[in-house]
Amino acid sequence: MKYLFAAVLALGTVASFSAAEAAGGCGPGWHRGPYGGCQPNRRVVVRRPAPVVVVRPAAPAVVVRPGRVCPYGTVWRYGRCRAY
Repeated sequence: MKYLFAAVLALGTVASFSAAEAAGGCGPGWHRGPYGGCQPNRRVVVRRPAPVVVVRPAAPAVVVRPGRVCPYGTVWRYGRCRAY
């Protein structure tokens, strides 16, 4: 019975140290930094992409050449219809 108790105690001790070794000796929630010091684990923030806003383009500007303004035989010059 003494050997069984000693084996369970040794196994429990090894199992408890293995969790700390997995974190680099700092314990759960901590990790080793670049210079060997213990630093807390940061929470990873998953950001959603910004909502997409679809804007319909405005109707294109349509330039329509006006019909003939001056009667035949005249042209538009200097702000009014003038003969050739």
